[in-house]
Amino acid sequence: MPETFTLSSSIVNYQYENGRRYHAYRQGAYFFPNDEQQNNQLEIFHHVYSLMLDGELYCAPIGNSPKTILDIGTGTGIWAINMADRFPEAQVLGTDLSAIQPEWVPPNVRFEIDDCESEWTYPENYFDFIHIRCMFGSIADWPKLISQAHRSLKRGGYIEIIEHKLPYECDDGTMPLDSAIYRWSKHCVESSRLSGKSMEICQHIPQWLDQTGYTNIMERVVKTPMGGSWCETEKERELGKWNAVNLMEGLEGFSLALFTRFLGWNPIEVQALLGLVRTEVQQQKVHSYYKT
Repeated sequence: MPETFTLSSSIVNYQYENGRRYHAYRQGAYFFPNDEQQNNQLEIFHHVYSLMLDGELYCAPIGNSPKTILDIGTGTGIWAINMADRFPEAQVLGTDLSAIQPEWVPPNVRFEIDDCESEWTYPENYFDFIHIRCMFGSIADWPKLISQAHRSLKRGGYIEIIEHKLPYECDDGTMPLDSAIYRWSKHCVESSRLSGKSMEICQHIPQWLDQTGYTNIMERVVKTPMGGSWCETEKERELGKWNAVNLMEGLEGFSLALFTRFLGWNPIEVQALLGLVRTEVQQQKVHSYYKT
């Protein structure tokens, strides 16, 4: 029997750790909370992505009439819902380990509880567009995921993968190696590596796509600032401002499970570092960014 579910009591029997709520299905597979605070962060991050893409939902040239769209790791479902509104004739499917999507959605979108790392049960040559966003640190075998997507993608269809490159970078010398935000981002990378679901994937994605048989591969890099007061352009300032809001909302959730489970920190040690990170983000003296 395929391990794909719509909803059951066991799936919403969420787990709690260090005061945060985590998914129940495939317990421990995803290291970030699914509670209200983290869901708010996902909504904010959607706006950050929108700013990156100048208000668009995607970059791929999918045309005006895609029929079948898959959103892997849909989270709150906001991207899938917006795509369903954009393309009312399309059927949009969003999958996630957590049932945190709204009940009232457009009639052409549906959500399933599914683990994208399991064997896919979708037909071959089925989807016009497959969307993967911010799944770094969540996937153990990216080549397998990309291969399964390739098998289910229609010939002439598109896959779009949007991920981030850590640790943070800086161009003007304002981020020393002992700065809190740099140390935090390095610890994120280290703990994800120890977990078996590395965040160090951006540089490998084009190669994985090519090796799987994808063609017409295009890569776009967006410099994503943390805080906007120091940025040169209005777009960068707006992007940086919202990116800082996103980090402040999600910082604890990004860190607690990874640092306590894989680095051996206790929650007080984690919170102490997070306090320093918040101070740096608020003061805007460190001009950091990551690449998306």
